[in-house]
Amino acid sequence: MATLEQRRAQDAWNASANYTEKHAKFAKGMPALIMNSGLMQVLAFCHEKGQKEAGLHYGRVAEDLQRWLARRFPNALPSSDFEPFMQALMKADPRTYQTITAEAFAWLKWLRQMASARLG
Repeated sequence: MATLEQRRAQDAWNASANYTEKHAKFAKGMPALIMNSGLMQVLAFCHEKGQKEAGLHYGRVAEDLQRWLARRFPNALPSSDFEPFMQALMKADPRTYQTITAEAFAWLKWLRQMASARLG
């Protein structure tokens, strides 16, 4: 059985398969955005940007993160779709929200590395 770190690495590797330089650059900066503004605010920003400009790198990276978090915490986050995902985060107790945010940082650490490695 794979460790959690191996599963994060594999998921980040798969997610970054079709990333461009813009995706990789945003993935590198996303942890700082989350630290400064918070997970929900950054996801809302990415969703809004992605809605305005289809295929924009913000939306893609955020969707990949949401998908991972929903799979990692199925009881707390029953869907990776934006609206139910955000509703679940808003209803989460503080400890669960902190755990989900910490997991976001852990996965993004892998995504940054894998996206850069794929782009060479």
